[in-house]
Amino acid sequence: MIWRFLNTGLNTGKFNMQLDEQLARTFDIISDSPILRVYGWKPFTISLGFNQPETDFNIPKILTNGLEIVRRPTGGRAIFHAHELTYSVIMFMGDQGPRNIYHSINNALLRGLRAMKIDAQLSPDSENFRKHYQTVNSIPCFSSSAKYEIQYQGKKIIGSAQRRFGKVILQHGSFLLGTQHRQLTSYLADHIADKMNIIEEAFTEKTTEAETILGREVSFGESVEYIREGFQKEFNIRWEDFGTKSVSKL
Repeated sequence: MIWRFLNTGLNTGKFNMQLDEQLARTFDIISDSPILRVYGWKPFTISLGFNQPETDFNIPKILTNGLEIVRRPTGGRAIFHAHELTYSVIMFMGDQGPRNIYHSINNALLRGLRAMKIDAQLSPDSENFRKHYQTVNSIPCFSSSAKYEIQYQGKKIIGSAQRRFGKVILQHGSFLLGTQHRQLTSYLADHIADKMNIIEEAFTEKTTEAETILGREVSFGESVEYIREGFQKEFNIRWEDFGTKSVSKL
């Protein structure tokens, strides 16, 4: 099976989110092969889920500290994008449902993590999100897991979300490499800053990172190779270079 691979390296939050959406909106379901894109963030960026209020955060402080804040085209909650690998998959749904695609993509990610010697698993159950979203703990994406998300010893290490564009699926997510993502609590809005300890406890109880598991620093480049290998094995892929022509205008 032919897939296209695109490594866009480190870019701004605006670029990253616009490109994911552009690739999904312009995907030709007749002629285009599935796309695996990998990327990082420069400067570090806080992204919000499509329906999450900006009032959860201190926007002036975010901007003053040289960070960005953007809104993702998918759902979920806030992520502080720092030392991580972010992936996106754009593909024609065919006769598969979104849940089946989600499961398959996360199996590919799981293969990549296990090749890194991270004995991760798929979450067997989903949080009661209606109830969870009524609590302050729900502000960070990594405070809860959906079914088939990737965990290590019950702690979330990759968070993912989907959106349909007609018959095209965009799924993207964050593979946490280092602990910097926990700085999210430093940028909470003043009216919820007193709940910082509660959210920090949720990070400790429900989140982990490659660096913590392996006891060493894991680079973006290293993680790219393992994740690409996981997709190749799961989908029996023959890679085709994507090139940069289609992204030069962003």
